[in-house]
Amino acid sequence: MRNLINEIKNSNFFLRLSSAGYLPRWMVLMLDVLLCLMAYVGAYQLAYRYYYFQFTGIELYDLGNILIILGIQIVWFRIFHTYAGIVRYSTFVDLKKMLVAIIANVITLLIIHHVGMILYGDGVFLRLGIVFYGVFAFLFLMFLRVSVKTLYDVFVVDFGSRLPVVIYGTKSAGISIAKMIRAETNSRYRVVGFVDDNKNQNKEIFGLPIYSTTNKNLISELEKKKVKAVVVSPLKLKEKAVSSGLNMFIDAGLRLLMIPKLTNYKEGDEMAEFNVERNLRNIRIEDLLGRTPIEIDKKPIENMISDKVVMITGAAGSIGSEIVRQLSIFKPRKLILLDNAETPLHNIRLELTEKFHNIEYAFVIADVRMRDRIESVFEEMRPNVVFHAAAYKHVPLMEDNPSECVMANVKGTCNVADMAVKYGVSSFVMVSTDKAVNPTNVMGCSKRVAEIYVQSLAKKLALQEGKTTRFITTRFGNVLGSNGSVIPLFRQQIEKGGPVTVTHPDIIRYFMTIPEACQLVLEAGTIGNGGEIFIFDMGMPVKIADLAKKMIRLAGLEPGVDIKIEYTGLRPGEKLFEELLNDEELVKPTLYDKIMIANVREYDYDEMLPLYNKLFEYGKANQDYLVVRTMKEMVSEYKSQNSVYQKIDLELKKK
Repeated sequence: MRNLINEIKNSNFFLRLSSAGYLPRWMVLMLDVLLCLMAYVGAYQLAYRYYYFQFTGIELYDLGNILIILGIQIVWFRIFHTYAGIVRYSTFVDLKKMLVAIIANVITLLIIHHVGMILYGDGVFLRLGIVFYGVFAFLFLMFLRVSVKTLYDVFVVDFGSRLPVVIYGTKSAGISIAKMIRAETNSRYRVVGFVDDNKNQNKEIFGLPIYSTTNKNLISELEKKKVKAVVVSPLKLKEKAVSSGLNMFIDAGLRLLMIPKLTNYKEGDEMAEFNVERNLRNIRIEDLLGRTPIEIDKKPIENMISDKVVMITGAAGSIGSEIVRQLSIFKPRKLILLDNAETPLHNIRLELTEKFHNIEYAFVIADVRMRDRIESVFEEMRPNVVFHAAAYKHVPLMEDNPSECVMANVKGTCNVADMAVKYGVSSFVMVSTDKAVNPTNVMGCSKRVAEIYVQSLAKKLALQEGKTTRFITTRFGNVLGSNGSVIPLFRQQIEKGGPVTVTHPDIIRYFMTIPEACQLVLEAGTIGNGGEIFIFDMGMPVKIADLAKKMIRLAGLEPGVDIKIEYTGLRPGEKLFEELLNDEELVKPTLYDKIMIANVREYDYDEMLPLYNKLFEYGKANQDYLVVRTMKEMVSEYKSQNSVYQKIDLELKKK
């Protein structure tokens, strides 16, 4: 018997059944009318038995009544479109339509009956028969739909060769995903249950069990069901405590799947039109590291941006391009995208002209190091607001090229800031980094030197009378998925079969999503008075080794077995952990929970200017040693680590 069942399950019967087309609407209507005819015959016999205590056949007089009843019923069926839905995907909404159509028919027939009583002194129908008809008709129509739906679920879904999955989340989004998977004819997935963080013991949804993450035997119970994957509700990913539950599934070797967006699916759409196969994808590490979405105050940003000419330097980079996307929402008069990378700027141009074709853009190829070129852009475009995101950011590369780093990160910032003042820019927002705090490398110190210039310039302008440029600096840590960051690198290494390279087993980093970082940059730009350095709440730090292991498991592989992890040692200038504030700095709160103000050491612009001129002179001459030495004179807390420039620290210490 078991062999016979297996042969049936492995045959093409269920595949053909699942791929069968839908019945035409007229055929569904005819089936419903046939069931209503059967309901009338049964109701007629039962009512006749009640009155005369005997059964009787259908007479000619009754045939006329049948035509009236069925004719009016067809009219109500057409009014409520009861036959429009797909039978095997019937829902409570379909049953409600049928019930209303049948009740409307019964009421109509009773009205006709009473009109006959008034006009002719004799009723047209047997009133009890009409009531019985309504009950029988609804039961028969409901039985058809429930039977087809149940048989389809049992034979096609349960016996088909679909991958058993559970839905993590029992709220509306999770239930909607389950409905779509069950409704998808050609889906490779079969929902066998739900998982929730609450103790929902002995409860069910769609007749499927709800498992609790608090159950110590959860994984073994899922193994008994042969579950291969967990489909995570998008709402579930937003919950703070979801990571522990997902870690349990990852450690058990279960695939994690998600539907990125449900915005295209609307209530009332035909479920069969939503292709689960096309929308479900593996959860990425970025999805797990993302934090609770922030709520920003859009009105001040709109006031700053709307109908303004806004320039973004480094506009083709990870941060710059996202700032451009978010600014486009606030209807600026014109966006100036400035970058020296031709192909990335071309790519963002294609994207923006397609998505935001109502906004005027200017795509400018220019290098912030070229002062004359930057001035010509300011003179021609006359921006009102500037977001300065142009910079070199890779620590090891900049450690090998200090002169280039200084000319881009420091000289470039000075050029853009000076032009902002000269041409009356109202707001200048600079993007900095947590590596500027207690810097241990050239890149981090170059950003701190750039911060000092901007802040000291703002302080000098504040002493002058008249309208001045507001200079705002924003400082945050690593962003998920940015160009050249660790996550894309790990993903490439895993795809190649490993090994995954981590510099040190104890190295940790703060992470923030690119959209979140840019939202906070925009918001910080609206609340500053000028001269502040804003830092962002980066959440909890992440251990890079744990990040690598989790990414390997998300790929369905075992760390150390399928993919090896190699520790390569700290790179020049790299430190084990990043800091958001200097030890001597204090933090002042703002009206926004995720944004704080750093009380940093202040510098005098006129006193520092000779050092900047000397720094640029050495940088232009490619005098790397003198460039680094000058930066150490400007930033006393800059101490090189794992770098050839540590000897400069020893020299300065002896003085």
